[in-house]
Amino acid sequence: MSDITTGARTHGRHRRSLAGSVLLHGTLLLATAISLFPVLWLLLTSLKPRDGWLSSELEIFNQPSLTNYTRVLTETAFPTWLLNSVLAAALTMIVGVFVAATTGYAISRFRFPGHRGVMWLLLITQMFPVAILIVPLYNLMAGLGLLNQIAGLVVAYLTVAVPFCAWMMKSYFDTIPREIDQAGLVDGLTPFGTFWRIVLPLARPSVAVTAFYCFMTAWGEVAYASVFMSQEEKRTLAVGLQQFVGQHWSDWGLLTASAVLIAIPAAIVFLLVQRHLVAGLTSGATKM
Repeated sequence: MSDITTGARTHGRHRRSLAGSVLLHGTLLLATAISLFPVLWLLLTSLKPRDGWLSSELEIFNQPSLTNYTRVLTETAFPTWLLNSVLAAALTMIVGVFVAATTGYAISRFRFPGHRGVMWLLLITQMFPVAILIVPLYNLMAGLGLLNQIAGLVVAYLTVAVPFCAWMMKSYFDTIPREIDQAGLVDGLTPFGTFWRIVLPLARPSVAVTAFYCFMTAWGEVAYASVFMSQEEKRTLAVGLQQFVGQHWSDWGLLTASAVLIAIPAAIVFLLVQRHLVAGLTSGATKM
């Protein structure tokens, strides 16, 4: 009798477990479908013939065409906008990683006058929204002659990316034993040599997160680029795409094709650093 009761309980638990598993997987599939729908809609719309998105018929995929991509690359200033965005994002990433890494290492390893003040300053700068910083930065850029210059845009992006990334790098450097630095000094390395040749390679996951954050900060930014880049040939992608959306008319064919092309560089950067992202986020950024 007891064996029958035990078997019934085990069977009941199995049935409940199966139902829970079906519910869980069904929820995950629904969430995946909801997440992928905008991306698929964007891609399918970009492959429709010219003005094909104006049709009132519900067609998932009919007469695919690369006309929108050809128009974007040949009839608009998209290549110029793309080059400007790549330059701005790449320079922001390179300079941002170097400045954030050296700043984070200095705060983590050294105690100097104003050490706590620097730490607070990095935090306080994150409290100000972009709208408040546009006017003073514009006046500063105008005084330095950096308006309509990629260098000026990079400086503006660094003011956003470096403080956060420096704190993230500092948190990761705190997890690396100081004995490693001392061993490097004993071997005859300078403090910078120890940082560059020993500590920084150990912080590769955090460097990857910093590089990705700096790149994305510059790649999708609109406010600074709209104000600092008024000349047509100096515009970035985020600003240039606004020309496809008017008050009474929007060319969704050009807009969706441009959006797909814009996503390619960001996806490439993500694939290059993705194996380090999880380790960097869990080991460094969460220990602030």
